Amino acid sequence: MKRGKNLQIPEFTLFQKCDLAKEVQDIMLPNEKFIVAYKTFRDSVTFTSKRIIFRDSQGITGKKVEVYSLPYNSIYMWSTENAGKFMDFNAELELWTRAGQIKIKLDKKINIREIDQLIAKVVLGE
Repeated sequence: MKRGKNLQIPEFTLFQKCDLAKEVQDIMLPNEKFIVAYKTFRDSVTFTSKRIIFRDSQGITGKKVEVYSLPYNSIYMWSTENAGKFMDFNAELELWTRAGQIKIKLDKKINIREIDQLIAKVVLGE
């Protein structure tokens, strides 16, 4: 994820779907539902019914974990760009939030339209 104006969130590239991480499950509210999680190089990005949770392993061992939460109600605009056919390896999701802009890269194996619909559903309340 590209650092926004006021954000200090590291860059993430989503590679494939994965299971819900224990650190994320531990901070979810009783009425919050897991939707999908994606594996990054060493971390994960989880979409729930209320927010996007970024899990960031730190240090050489990765035992220290920082978790960022982005409530959907702070997103006021988003864009998606699909991966092209030739020499374009990533799709991109860009979020405009009250905290600044956030850019998330997605491996071209991930269906960007699925993520686009997910964001639309939670932000627009469908």
